[in-house]
Amino acid sequence: MTAAEPNPGVAESSPGEVNVPGGVEVDAVLADSAVAAEGKLYLQGGAWNILSAPVLPLRVPRIGLAIAIRVPWTATNEPHVFDVRLQDADGKVHPLGDAPPEMETDDGMIHHIETTFTVGRPPLLQPGDDQIVPIAINVDGLVFESAGRYEFVIAVDGSDVKHLPLRVIQVT
Repeated sequence: MTAAEPNPGVAESSPGEVNVPGGVEVDAVLADSAVAAEGKLYLQGGAWNILSAPVLPLRVPRIGLAIAIRVPWTATNEPHVFDVRLQDADGKVHPLGDAPPEMETDDGMIHHIETTFTVGRPPLLQPGDDQIVPIAINVDGLVFESAGRYEFVIAVDGSDVKHLPLRVIQVT
């Protein structure tokens, strides 16, 4: 399947947004840094999509992803798989950083971040109410070898649900 083809089994909610079966939705923004604490997201230098540098390669001290996953009542009490990757304009996955020594990879790099989460139903939650799961990811020392378009792709339960595009520009 190419990036231009629709993903069967995934409902298109509005241009650029996709909902996975079960109604899970994702909102996200790029930031200089992000923190999730006490059910909230905290951003520093948020809502941008351009990185400029006088020389390439560009090493970015930190890129934060502030992610809010909306889980409907009907999708609680079941595990969900969350995944983030960075890809270039051709869809090639870009490394996020060095893998720890104990992690076996083909090239010694991390190419995506994946975890599983389950949202329960607290006693005071009313039937039909959604719950929001805040996730903050900070990628330190990310290197962009060339100028161009990149995007962080967020997937839930195997479906790409959010694309955060960014452009790297060389300025002289």
